Amino acid sequence: MFKEERKIRNNRVCIIRKCLKLALPFFVFNTTILFSQSNTESKIKADSIFKLSNKNLKKGNYDAALKNIEESLAIYKIIDNNRGIGNCFRKIAVVFYYQGNYTKALSNFEESTLYYTKSDHKKGIASSYNNIGAIYYYLGNYPKALDFYRKALELQEKLNNKLQIAATTKNIGSIYLELNDYKSAKNHFQEAKNIYIKSQNSKQLIQVLSGLGEMYLRELNYSQALNHLEEALELAISTKEIRREIEVLFKLGELYSDKKEYYKAFKYYKTSLLKSEQSKNLLYKSNSLVAIGTLESKLGKVLTSLKKCEKGLKIAEKLKVISTQQEACECLYNSYKKGNNVNLALQYFEQMHLLRDSLNLKQTSNKMLNMKFEKEMLLDSIANVEKERKLKLAHDKEVQRQEKQRNILLISGVFILVIAGALWSRLNYTKKAKAILQVEKDRSEHLLHNILPEEVADELKEKGFVKAQDFETASILFTDFKSFTATASKLTPQELVEEINECFKAFDGIIEYYGIEKIKTIGDAYMAAGGLPKPDVNAVKKTILAALEMQEFIKERKKKNYSNDKPAFDMRVGIHVGPIVAGIVGVKKFQYDVWGDTVNTASRMESNGAIEKVNISQNTYEIVKDEKDLQFEYRGKINVKGKGKLSMYFVSVY
Repeated sequence: MFKEERKIRNNRVCIIRKCLKLALPFFVFNTTILFSQSNTESKIKADSIFKLSNKNLKKGNYDAALKNIEESLAIYKIIDNNRGIGNCFRKIAVVFYYQGNYTKALSNFEESTLYYTKSDHKKGIASSYNNIGAIYYYLGNYPKALDFYRKALELQEKLNNKLQIAATTKNIGSIYLELNDYKSAKNHFQEAKNIYIKSQNSKQLIQVLSGLGEMYLRELNYSQALNHLEEALELAISTKEIRREIEVLFKLGELYSDKKEYYKAFKYYKTSLLKSEQSKNLLYKSNSLVAIGTLESKLGKVLTSLKKCEKGLKIAEKLKVISTQQEACECLYNSYKKGNNVNLALQYFEQMHLLRDSLNLKQTSNKMLNMKFEKEMLLDSIANVEKERKLKLAHDKEVQRQEKQRNILLISGVFILVIAGALWSRLNYTKKAKAILQVEKDRSEHLLHNILPEEVADELKEKGFVKAQDFETASILFTDFKSFTATASKLTPQELVEEINECFKAFDGIIEYYGIEKIKTIGDAYMAAGGLPKPDVNAVKKTILAALEMQEFIKERKKKNYSNDKPAFDMRVGIHVGPIVAGIVGVKKFQYDVWGDTVNTASRMESNGAIEKVNISQNTYEIVKDEKDLQFEYRGKINVKGKGKLSMYFVSVY
């Protein structure tokens, strides 16, 4: 009985097992299909979101782009799509790169190479290597940059990717440029340029034109530099490449700053700063702030210079960009020195030199690595193997020799360290003492140059006296406030001094820009002269332009004061051209002054002028009458005290 039941039960188990065995492959097959379909749908969804991030990135919507990338990254991770994951990390890095956050950009590019390696995506690996090199380049770490560019170039040549080869070749050219090897830089830039022109790739061509522009700028070939940079700017604007536009604007600012055309330099630097802030580009925001601050320091605008350079320094320190930090410290040193703040000037002076030393060490390292890189590119694999073998043999012999001398070298090393420590301590003390003396010397020279023209001051320091000089053609400018006493009576003494000081400070800046020499102020009168102590064929025109700009300032000042219910001055300006004698008077509180009938006539031009006008003499008119950008209004002959009737003209610009 029991045997029969057991037999029936065993038969049932066998039947069930056979059924399961037949059904299992069918079940596994269908599960695989379902899983494959699910992966395909997920990938399509992830790809779609990833493409959306590209659109947001082009529009500058960085937060939205990051959100899209993170969504697609989560899906790629679920379906284990390594290439998609690598793309996401690379795109995240690009977002941070555009925002100037190079630390996060670097870590994400490195992450992308790991996943590209897992998926054997060589093109992606090469792209990430190239981008990592670019980040190290912008951070000033040229050895690291060159190393990654070399890795990228090896992969690109294997893939025969012409455009990527051109991009990396251009990047290597940029490093040669930083190493001041202009010939090699030009060769690399030209090679990349030819590829881009042939492929009609305008966006990449911008970078090459910008690089060539910078190279010509460093060679002081301003016309070629301007041609290339203007062409690059036009392409950047037409292709809406904001980041490239910012770079080119900054380089144009550098060009005009080198040419001492400061107002044009200001224009480009300020536009670069504005666009950097809008696109959150911290590197060029820092560079632009320091550049503007440096120009303002040169023009005597100490307070605004300090604010901009301090702000630029903080950003550069955050980004760890040594070159910008050094320029910011130099700006702060000069500004504090001009403001007579010796302690802070000395502090930034020392910091500036420490950073400069660091840059010099880095440049030496860069040159050594560059030489190594060139050698590796020239030697073939057989020559390299042979060289390594010989080097190894030489190294083994050297190790054996050094083993015998180890004890002697250790003792010598300790002795040298002791001596070096003592020398370093002494050198550091001497360096600080020299820095303090230099600050004081610079301060004294600055004060002397404020009193006398630079050439006259140098002659006085060298000889102890200055010879009087005759000038056949000097343009003398006088200004005077009309109804000064009546206007002054409406102000407190403190307000009066502040108002005159604001006006004369502005006049100082204007004549410095036009290269005119301030002679003196007498009460509310301001006197300046063009064409001395160095003769200048354009001195007369520059004097007129300076006078017109002074009148323009007074008009704007008047509007501002009236809007604040404050009294304001009206001003007359007169100019006359003729011979004068210039020299120093006295031995105490000495002053550079000019004499001659020309001075008296110029004073009469001012007193017989009109408010908001620039009045010039017949002599002055004869010199500038053919200038196309000036226009004249003949006033007739006017009776002048002690001079009789003199012809006069009002002058203005078109």
